Amino acid sequence: MQIDWTGITLLLGGFVGLMLLRVPIAFALGLSSLATALFLGLPLLMVAQRMVNGLNSFTFLAVPFFILVGNIMTEGGISDRLVRMADVLVGRMRGGLAQGNVVASTMFGGISGSSVADVASIGSFLIPAMVRSGYPANYSVAVTITSSVQGVLIPPSQNMIFYALAAGGLPISTLFLAGYVPGLLLGLSLMIICFVMARRHNHPIGGAYNLRQGLAAIADAAIGLFTIVIIIGGILTGVFTATESAAVAVVYALLTTLFWYRSLDRAAAARIFSTTLTTLAMVTAIIMTSSVFGFLLSYLRIPTVLAEGIFAISDSKLFVLFAVNILLLLLGMLMDMGVLILLLTPILLPIVTKVGVDPIHFGIIMILNLGIGLCTPPVGTSLLVGSGIARISLESATKNLVPFYTAMLVVLLLVTYIPAFSLTLPSLLR
Repeated sequence: MQIDWTGITLLLGGFVGLMLLRVPIAFALGLSSLATALFLGLPLLMVAQRMVNGLNSFTFLAVPFFILVGNIMTEGGISDRLVRMADVLVGRMRGGLAQGNVVASTMFGGISGSSVADVASIGSFLIPAMVRSGYPANYSVAVTITSSVQGVLIPPSQNMIFYALAAGGLPISTLFLAGYVPGLLLGLSLMIICFVMARRHNHPIGGAYNLRQGLAAIADAAIGLFTIVIIIGGILTGVFTATESAAVAVVYALLTTLFWYRSLDRAAAARIFSTTLTTLAMVTAIIMTSSVFGFLLSYLRIPTVLAEGIFAISDSKLFVLFAVNILLLLLGMLMDMGVLILLLTPILLPIVTKVGVDPIHFGIIMILNLGIGLCTPPVGTSLLVGSGIARISLESATKNLVPFYTAMLVVLLLVTYIPAFSLTLPSLLR
């Protein structure tokens, strides 16, 4: 079959052109797909069917529930309690507030599943607190945004659900389990960097807690953290599917914040549902239009063209993974993470599976890559939010990123070339 370069140019060029004109992503995907379908003479009914089919999945129902759980817990004050718990656990170390930042992000990632939510919630008071304690503002931002990347790896992660959908229906429970070890490995590497920086720059030691205060702080946070037990425990024991566990977690989060923390009022409830609906509308539009866009990518044989280009250089598994990592890191600097997962999975997954990469393993590689992109200028969302909280320029915010970025790249290489980090836990518990 001959390659239709005009159609490829119209699809990709139209999408990039509309993005440069600052057209919203969902509209850019939809308009470029519509123009390409008309050029190729495809029936518009098929375009509409592809859009509907993009949402016709029981797995997708988990997305709004997980978004809602994260918003309920954020508004309900769980982030404050997690920070207090983290301070109890590691606050007495030199640079303990930075270490506590990483630990709090590890725990919060298991509830929100979002890097940006982590920065906005935990960073909103930890960044100012670190600055008041004597940490440089750009260092405080660097710790906060890089540790927030754990949120996209440690379940429940909406981005893993997007990948499962784009990959043709991979098991969510297996993906969730595969993210734990890489997420914890990332957190450990960042804590090592914080330890080294604290010794080098004589960062302050945190406050002390007596036994009673420490146990009270841990117990208070544990009530909210039980959400993770409901989600993961329910899936592993077979009591719930991923979608059902998300729904049960919503009920538990509401009961906890209403009757235990007593931190929700009418205004907070209104904000929760308004934010959830706004986010869900955006996600739904992107999934629908990206479904058509992905179909046209396959129809125009773009994955085949890209695979032939890569394999023309080398068909070595090591090289293919290296080339894919470079591509993902570069694109992650320029576009939103969720969109890239939906667009690139149908293109890259056939390439890497051809050289023997497990689809679950590749999902973790992709999510970690694009998570790093959230911390990278010019459009890293977490970086923008963190610098906004600290009220410093983007250039200033990136000054202390190098050691943390290096640690993330080392973890990326380990996860990429040692599949056991991703696959051992799922194989043990499956």
